[in-house]
Amino acid sequence: MLPWHQYLFGLIFIIAGANHFRTPKIYERIMPPYIPQRKLMVLLSGIAEMLAGFLILNPSTQHVGAWGIILMLIVFLTVHFYMLQNEKASMKLPKWLLILRIPLQFGLIFWAYQYI
Repeated sequence: MLPWHQYLFGLIFIIAGANHFRTPKIYERIMPPYIPQRKLMVLLSGIAEMLAGFLILNPSTQHVGAWGIILMLIVFLTVHFYMLQNEKASMKLPKWLLILRIPLQFGLIFWAYQYI
């Protein structure tokens, strides 16, 4: 039996990944312009998030899921910085909230590291 917080962590990524299919336009809008084939990348990143979320829920694959999440969160930092720089990508969120998301990423990385 896994600790409750590991179930919560996996569920967060499964839901976040599924949301890529529910509202793909939002994710396309926040992607930096240098990322090719935005629609495809949104779908692939959604699949990757869900897969990593499921992997972290299995004791024999949790370390693979944790490393996958860590790598994704590092890559996704580019999106957070782009949202800070581009008014359209910021979705009219307050600047303080966009800034707060960056240390939150590092908190999530630390959380994922607990399952390696």
